Amino acid sequence: MVYRPELIGGQLAVDLVNTVAWRLDPARTVDRFDDLSNVEHWLLAAGVSADQAVVTRRLRDDLVAARDIAYGVLAPLAVGDRPDPAAVDALHDLIAGVVRVASVEVSPFRWRADQPGDTVRLAVWRLFEDEDLGRLRQCGDDGCGWLFLDRSKNGSRRWCSSADCGNRARARRHYQRARDGTTA
Repeated sequence: MVYRPELIGGQLAVDLVNTVAWRLDPARTVDRFDDLSNVEHWLLAAGVSADQAVVTRRLRDDLVAARDIAYGVLAPLAVGDRPDPAAVDALHDLIAGVVRVASVEVSPFRWRADQPGDTVRLAVWRLFEDEDLGRLRQCGDDGCGWLFLDRSKNGSRRWCSSADCGNRARARRHYQRARDGTTA
């Protein structure tokens, strides 16, 4: 089956973190980047690569390292906790490393990277620099673990995808009510 990336996080670095499915359910956890062709599909879907990127194990390993560093800081923030200082230090090292290899464009002024891995690491920096992380959430499904930026007006988004985890939750509630003989 062909991997079709779901880009629901609201920002490239959050979508990178979400390349691990069912992160909170060890029996169902799937690392989409275990297969190099999935990395290629993700890079194309995320707009990091306009053509067929040469996906090597080194690129995959770099992306996985960036993903794990970002997750180490983002996951606690998404549930209102403070990240571990070691995770923050690793994030600092990741950002410092990408700033050393990135170039600056003057018109319009922005940081740019030539390599896909560097582009993704720049996105991690931009997430922490540009986004309101008070709107970062973790999916309400107990096993999902995906993160997203809640851009709803009232900040009430609960699911990574209403059509996926949200539907499962509604179906569970319906089943429970039917089994208990109650109504909404």
